[in-house]
Amino acid sequence: QVQLVESGGGLVQTGGSLRLSCAASGRTFSNYFMGWFRQAPGKEREFVAAISWRGSSTYYADSVKGRFTISRDNAKNTVYLQMNSLKFEDTAVYYCAAARFYNRDSGGYDYWGQGTQVTVSS
Repeated sequence: QVQLVESGGGLVQTGGSLRLSCAASGRTFSNYFMGWFRQAPGKEREFVAAISWRGSSTYYADSVKGRFTISRDNAKNTVYLQMNSLKFEDTAVYYCAAARFYNRDSGGYDYWGQGTQVTVSS
């Protein structure tokens, strides 16, 4: 089992920044690919970003590429999502998730956090 707890969400104006954190506990954190997903009201959960086991490879949705940065600190069992130049359409509940291998499909992730709300005001 891996337990994931997100934090760092909140209300921010368009063009602002937020940094989300996801703290993991349980099994060895570095054994897992970590991903961020988001779900806006009335929409399906969508892939945002993912990072490989040791952080050497990162992957992004086209909608956030160049604005968001995913990183991880295996010593702290934490994955981060730095979000810059936020847009109204980034408003969603953001979830971190753990998988054994890279995947853009939410079905490929074994463990999920409870989510943190990000609201971008226009």
